[in-house]
Amino acid sequence: MGRGNWNPSNDMSDLSGKVILVTGGNSGLGRESILALAKQRPGKIYLAARDISKGSWASDLIKKHVPEAPVTVLECDLSSLSSVRNAARKVASESSRLDILMCNAGVVACPKGLSEDGYEIQFATNHLGHALLIKLLLQMLRKTAKLHGNARIVSLTSPGFGFSPKGGIQFNSLHSEQDLGFGGPPKRYGQSKLANILYADELSRRNPQLTCVSIDPGAAKTELFTNQGWLMKTFITITTWMRGEMMWSAEEGAYNQLWAATADIPINGALYKPIGKHFEPTGHLKDAELRQMLWDWTEGELKAYAL
Repeated sequence: MGRGNWNPSNDMSDLSGKVILVTGGNSGLGRESILALAKQRPGKIYLAARDISKGSWASDLIKKHVPEAPVTVLECDLSSLSSVRNAARKVASESSRLDILMCNAGVVACPKGLSEDGYEIQFATNHLGHALLIKLLLQMLRKTAKLHGNARIVSLTSPGFGFSPKGGIQFNSLHSEQDLGFGGPPKRYGQSKLANILYADELSRRNPQLTCVSIDPGAAKTELFTNQGWLMKTFITITTWMRGEMMWSAEEGAYNQLWAATADIPINGALYKPIGKHFEPTGHLKDAELRQMLWDWTEGELKAYAL
């Protein structure tokens, strides 16, 4: 069953020679994306995973379906900036090009906590780790676009951005566990997903030679969903129904990011809902001052990191 008029089996372009990196590639939408991309004859796919053994298991599973899949497992813990830097260095040392960077990995509504670098754990994982990966691989992406005509950054977000706290992002307390009171976990998750959208928008403005978009995959029955407690599962199910949407399989849930990675993009920097439907920005999404604040804060936090 396809979603709309676009289906990767029929509509995805040939990827011969292209190099792709997918974070969170060991499960859910990331693994489904790699499985679909591998069928289009790419040169190499980096399956980035926090746990190298889980990444290897996923790679073996993918190769059972696509024996010739050129998958390389890459250790990358997005909650650790040193791990992200090591992953970027490995990619830069092994490859001369990077055509698609799919920022797929994420955590949702987890308990309060700090990353090893001292940041609120959801913001560290969902935004800051990906921002460093992008920053360190940006020159390679620019070079690829110049030599081969196109390079893309696809950032996954979710409707959860609507649960962000007052002001959108609480910058002044990101170096803490952030006690945001009632509804703290979804608020912390919401600001990280808002950051994904704003950062992709700003990236596109600063790098017009690249295609940089954010996408909402819709609700899908992935491990990220099934591993939630009953209260969060109920909340996700009800809010999905209230939006007039339905729960998709993990395979179908990956369609929108596959579309963004391979199809013609109407508006660079935009947010797209399934499949390829432009979402008109409202509220914080069109707040240029907040977007600039996020960029400046991120650059400041990452200034010490280089390849």
